Parts: sequence; structure tokens; C-alpha cells
Amino acid sequence: MELSYWEYKTWLSNVDFTIIGSGIVGLNCALQLKEKYPTAKILVLEKGTLPQGASTKNAGFACFGSISEVLSDLKSHTKEEVVNLVQKRWNGIQLLRQLLGDEAIGFQQRGGHELFLKEATSLFEECLDGMEDLNKLLEPVFGEHAFQQNNNIFGFGNIKNKYITHKFEGQLDTGRLMDALLQKVLEQGIHLLNAVEVEQFEDLGNSVSIETNLFSFKTKKLLIATNGFAAKLLKNETILPARAQVLVTKPIKNLQIKGTFHLDEGYYYFRNIDDRILFGGGRNLNFSAEETIEFGQTELVQNKLEELLKTVILPNQKVEIEHRWSGIMGVGKQKTPIVKQISNNVYCGVRLGGMGVALGSLIGKELAELTA
Repeated sequence: MELSYWEYKTWLSNVDFTIIGSGIVGLNCALQLKEKYPTAKILVLEKGTLPQGASTKNAGFACFGSISEVLSDLKSHTKEEVVNLVQKRWNGIQLLRQLLGDEAIGFQQRGGHELFLKEATSLFEECLDGMEDLNKLLEPVFGEHAFQQNNNIFGFGNIKNKYITHKFEGQLDTGRLMDALLQKVLEQGIHLLNAVEVEQFEDLGNSVSIETNLFSFKTKKLLIATNGFAAKLLKNETILPARAQVLVTKPIKNLQIKGTFHLDEGYYYFRNIDDRILFGGGRNLNFSAEETIEFGQTELVQNKLEELLKTVILPNQKVEIEHRWSGIMGVGKQKTPIVKQISNNVYCGVRLGGMGVALGSLIGKELAELTA
């Protein structure tokens, strides 16, 4: 791409900070940097026309981990690690709400509920047995017991008569959230360039050279916030892409379901939005197939989502699907995000483990703080 003098001078010269990725992490990082260094020139590069990975494609859950998911995490993490991770999720949501306001992001605290299929007796009993200890473990985070039993008041089918609610969980409007973040970034005079993909970079000691699909330039500091796509740029970090498939129904007359809901250790999730049901998940049906950076749907997952939609979520109702899409998350064996300095002038905040809505604001803040 041939750049004019004006283009280079305005956008690509004397850049103090360049951030790759205009999702929740990248934009929060940019805002934190602007607050910390008011006169700095900050540039955000985004390879999509909209934030490409999961920030505009998620389900809009303000969640901290369903009971079965947190109990599962305790099998592979220490108690301290689990508490710290839940604390980060909680802090991240509060930071996001303080930054943008509940109205701007459509935040509603209706609780998060975990359903258990009739055949999942052992999982249900394990969660009931572990609920008291887990409430005590997480009490320092929430200030009181978060998990409690509730009756199946929404008429879900083929599930246990009780489900377990996390009363502090909420939901938000993903589109409004990202629009508000983008507007705030532009108001601060931060430059944002879309359809620009970083292909490689080199830390030169006193600056970083960046080569994109359209042009090359230099920046004093580089911050990588591409989450599920980060493995391409961070060869030495363990970050696996994880595709999440989602569908949304057509409007449903007199829809009574309110809140966010989980099934099967969080691998399935659904909620109400605009008199519709949003339903996603199913990557556990074939982990290897969903370990991809390619967007799209598979027959296996979509068929399972439709089956559960008609037998569990809205039994005995005629349901039509209007939208389908996918997003790319960043995961690993450990759920702790990677926020670290890579080299003299390069930093990263990635691997949010499917909790980007909750963690994104905090990870963006922590990423910005690394540059001190």
C-alpha cells in the first residue's frame, strides 16, 4: 500500500504505543495508557472491520463461573488460584460498569443459573455436596454466599427439578458495550485503523518495527491483545484458539425466560435477549475441530444446539432460528490469563479462557500497567 506524506505523518509517525486488537482488552488498554500518558500517541490496529475475535461475537454473559465449572477448576488449580481467578472476573466486570455505566452496556443482574440434565445425577450431586464449601471459599470475593438452589420456574424440560443459581451474575448487550468502548477511545484522540493485520514484528531495542499486510512502521512500545489469534505472533506462549458457535431465535411471543443459564460445566450457555433466546456452546462435542481460527458452523454442533433448544430450553414450542455465528476464544491448560512482558518493548495480555467479558477490562488495565 502506497502511503502519502499526510497519511504517514498523521497516523504512523512518532507512535508511542501500538496495540494489536480492538477488542475489550485492547480498547481498555488504550484508555488506560491515555490516562497514564495524556500526551502519548496511541495507535490501535484491528484486522477486522469490527473487533474480530470474540468481543463482538460473545454471548454477553457477565459471569464468574458456574458451580460445576468452578468445582472442575479446583481439580486442576489450587484453591488460591481459583479464588484469584474469580476475583479477577468480578473486578473486571465492576471496572467495566464503572467505566461505561450500566445503561450504556445494557447490564442487568438477573443471576446465572446452572441446569442439570435428568441423566446428570452424579454431577448434580457433586455440585450440591460442594456448594457450601465453595460458598465459603468465594465469600471473600462476593461478600456473602453466592450459590443457592432454585426451583425450575421457567418450565425447562428434561432437567432436575432444582438448579443452582449464582445470584451475582448478570448479562449485557455486547454490541452496545463495544460501541460505547469504541466511542470512548475515539473521544480520547486514540487512532484506530481497521482491516490492518500485523504479520510480524521485531524488537529493535529502542523501538519495535511492525510489518502489516498494508504497510510497515515503527513504534516505541507494542502491546498484543489478540487473545485467540495470539499464537501467530507469540510463538513461545501456549495459547489455543477455541471456536464457539452461537445461534439466536426469531422473537418468541410471551417469552418468560430471564437470566443467563449454563449446562454441562459451562460448555453450553443460553440467555434471553430482545424476546429471543441466544444459545451457544458445544465445542466439547469435538474439541479438535473447534480448535481453529476459522469462523463458521458445523453440522454436529448446530444440530446439538437445536436439539437442546427444543427439548430442554423451549420444550413443546415451535422455534425458528434467525442468526448463527461463531467467535474465537483463547484458551490453555491453565485458565490464568497471560499478562507479561515479552521483550524490551513488547507486552501481551491474552488467553482469557472464554471469560473475556468479565476479564477484559482488568486485563487491559494490567497490560497498560506493564509499560511503567
